[in-house]
Amino acid sequence: MAKKAVATLHEGSKEGRAYTKVIRMLKSPKTGAYYFDEQMVLNEKVDDFFKK
Repeated sequence: MAKKAVATLHEGSKEGRAYTKVIRMLKSPKTGAYYFDEQMVLNEKVDDFFKK
């Protein structure tokens, strides 16, 4: 029954699948330490996120 419940959740709204979680590692100019920039981005805008 769990498989059927999961399958019905995917059939509904497709808006959740339009986003991707992207993670970029950046270096702080002040301390030189690395930190992570995590965002939920539209699938079409993933390439733009990494070009910045």
